[in-house]
Order: sequence, then structure tokens, then C-alpha cells
Amino acid sequence: MFNRSRPITRPPKYVFHNESIRREIPIIQPVVHVNRLDVFDVPRVIYKPIRERVVVEHRHPFHRW
Repeated sequence: MFNRSRPITRPPKYVFHNESIRREIPIIQPVVHVNRLDVFDVPRVIYKPIRERVVVEHRHPFHRW
């Protein structure tokens, strides 16, 4: 008969089968829309009418004879 020996036990060997899965993570990014109004000072000429009364005489100058 055969002499049976005890089996040798070893620690388990791990075989990993990795698989990647994409998972969405919500990121809140606020966007601020700013309506800007740029104001520039521009000179504007304003004419103010001034009325004058002028008397003009249309007669001949005085002559001495």
C-alpha cells in the first residue's frame, strides 16, 4: 500500500478582475450674467438765443447849405 502523505496547504491566491464604471458626481457651477451699462460724459453744446433790439435809422445825414 501506498503511504499517503498529508497535503500541503497554502494560503489562497487572489485573482482580481477589475472593471471600471463611470459614476457622475454633480458639480454645481453658478453662472452669473451681468448686464453692464457704461456711462460716458460727452460734451454737448447748447446755444441759448439772445434777442436784442437795435434801432437803425435810414435817413440821410443832415446837410447844411
